[in-house]
Amino acid sequence: MFIDVAKIKIKAGDGGNGGVSFRREKYVAAGGPDGGDGGKGGNIVFKADTNLSTLADFRYKRKYIAENGQNGTAGKCFGKNGQDLIIYVPNGTLVKDVESGRLLADVSGDEAFVVAKGGRGGWGNSHFATATRQAPRFAKSGAPGQGYDVQLELKLLADVGLLGFPNVGKSTLISVVSEAKPKIANYHFTTITPTLGVVRIGEGASFVMADIPGLIEGAGEGVGLGHQFLRHVERCRLLVHIVDVAGSEGRDPIEDFEAINKELAVYSPELSSRPQIVAGNKTDMATPEQIERMEKYCQEQGYEYFNICAPIAEGTKELINRVAAVLSTLPPILTFEPDPIPEEELCVTRDRFTVTEENGTYIVEAEWLKKIMSTINPDDYESLQYFQRVLHQSGIIHALVDAGCQDGDTVCIYDMEFDYLS
Repeated sequence: MFIDVAKIKIKAGDGGNGGVSFRREKYVAAGGPDGGDGGKGGNIVFKADTNLSTLADFRYKRKYIAENGQNGTAGKCFGKNGQDLIIYVPNGTLVKDVESGRLLADVSGDEAFVVAKGGRGGWGNSHFATATRQAPRFAKSGAPGQGYDVQLELKLLADVGLLGFPNVGKSTLISVVSEAKPKIANYHFTTITPTLGVVRIGEGASFVMADIPGLIEGAGEGVGLGHQFLRHVERCRLLVHIVDVAGSEGRDPIEDFEAINKELAVYSPELSSRPQIVAGNKTDMATPEQIERMEKYCQEQGYEYFNICAPIAEGTKELINRVAAVLSTLPPILTFEPDPIPEEELCVTRDRFTVTEENGTYIVEAEWLKKIMSTINPDDYESLQYFQRVLHQSGIIHALVDAGCQDGDTVCIYDMEFDYLS
C-alpha cells in the first residue's frame, strides 16, 4: 500500500540526574562529595533509506522514544549517555511540526537530521561543594528531552514528472523508456500510486522519471486525490505533459492541456512556471489535421512539442534525448529549507508555572519542578536551602505573594506541603 503522509509522536531521551554520594574509604578523612553527573538523553534522528518507498510502516507504530541518560553514581562516575534513536524514512520525506506547521527537516540524500535533541545530564553533588558548604546533599536533575508531534510527508525525488489526464499513455511511456513496470490497462486510473523509473541515456548518464497518476479537473483544490498526487510533482525539475493528440476518448487535447496547467497554477503558482515539454501520444490514431493543430498550438504558446506513439516506442528516443538536454541546463532537484522551532520555544523554562488558590491553600504546578523535587532531601537543611533558591529564582515565591499568600498559609507543590514564611 502506498502511504505518503503519516503522523507520529517523537520524544528525545531525558538527561540523567546528578548523583548524591560521599567518598567513604579507609584512611581517607573527610572524603567529601563525589556524586557524578547524569548522562545526556538520546536524540531523535531521521535518516533516508533508499530501500523504502512509502510511509506505510508508520501506520502501525506511531510513538518513538529515545533512551534516557543514566543517573550519575558514586566515585564521580558519569551516567551513560542515552542511545540515539534513528528513524529511517524514504528519500524525499519532509518532517513538519504539527502544532506550528514548521518544516523541521527535508530528509533527502545521505545526511542525518537531528530533529529532537536529548536533555542534558544534571550535575552531581560534587559540583555544589564550597568552602562553606562542604557536604551538599542535593544534586541537579537532568533536563527533559525535546518532544512533539510531527507529520511525515513524502515528496518523491524525481528529475522529470509525467503529467496528463487518465489513460493518455503515461505508464506506457515510462515502461518503454525505463525499467519501471507499472500496471497498464485501457481504463481510467490504472495507476493509483506514483511510479519511479530510471531512464538511462548513455554510459554513466541517467535521470529519474516519475509517473504521476492521472489528474482530473479540480485536483488543485483537492478534488479526487489531487493534492496527494500533485505533491509528488513539486520537486521535479522538468515536466513532460502527455496529451492524447487523437482525442480517442472524445476529449479535446488542447482543452486537456489547459485544464491540467490550470490545476497546477491553483495548487502552486511556482510549480506551474516549471519548464514543460509537450508529448502528443497516440499518433497512430490521429489524423494529420489533429497533429498539425496540436503542433501549431504548442508553437504559439512557446512549448516544445514531440509526436510519439509510446506502445511501439516511436518518437520516444527523440523525446528522451531532448529531455536530457534540457535537464543539463536546469538547477538540481528542489530541496526545502528547514525552519526549525526556536530553542526557547522547545525548552522547558523555569518561568512556566501556575499558582492557584483553593480553600486557603496555594497550589503550584510546574512540570520542570517534578524532577528537581525528586532530588531534594526534606530532612537536609542545605538541600532545602537549594530548593528555596530555585523557588526564588524561578519567580514562584514572587507569584505566591502576588496571589495573596501570607505567613502561615499552606503551599502545596505536588506531594510536598509547607507553611509559607516570608
